[in-house]
Amino acid sequence: MHTFSKRLPQGGGLAAVLLKRSPALELDWDTRSKSRFGATDSSGREVAVVLPRGTALRGGDVLVGEDGSLLRVIAAPQPVLQVRFCAEHGSAFDLLRAAYHLGNRHVPLELQAELLQFEPDPVLADMLRRQHLIVTEAQAAFEPEAGAYGEGAGHGHHHHGHDDHAHGHAHDHATASAPARKPLPIPVHVRGPDCKHDHDNGHGHGHGH
Repeated sequence: MHTFSKRLPQGGGLAAVLLKRSPALELDWDTRSKSRFGATDSSGREVAVVLPRGTALRGGDVLVGEDGSLLRVIAAPQPVLQVRFCAEHGSAFDLLRAAYHLGNRHVPLELQAELLQFEPDPVLADMLRRQHLIVTEAQAAFEPEAGAYGEGAGHGHHHHGHDDHAHGHAHDHATASAPARKPLPIPVHVRGPDCKHDHDNGHGHGHGH
């Protein structure tokens, strides 16, 4: 088994042609958030990843093996919920408020310019739909924000089953900031029960209540 114990964030400046020839390791966030695990790379090799405690891997990182070989890390598409504001009944500020409430529940959360993204949780999805937010199911790479669940934070896994689910915070303010990322393609819309308008952007409705 090949052991990889060094991480080069986003390739560490290695030449693209060199990386292109290297095998890849496609992993979901649950695995990438762990510092030690075993896996099989794209060439069929059994590999052991042994990184400093608390290290999380990001898509685009490169692992260096004890034998000097390289291994590209790819963020695998996985089930996620994507949250967008309702342009007819709300504004982009609604996303800030949603990020605040999700942060209070310690939910690993990805912030993009026009959407929030987190792992499926029906309780949180219902809460957001009641706030006139558009919640959709998708298959996409998941890269939650750094911090409590980021690199070096010492938190290797996350759970949605906290008692915080029962909290009904009624805060009227929100604080959230994140670097803008290119939005993912808009999937099929799912409307909340109180959103009585048609989110018609050329997509059919694939989910109901």
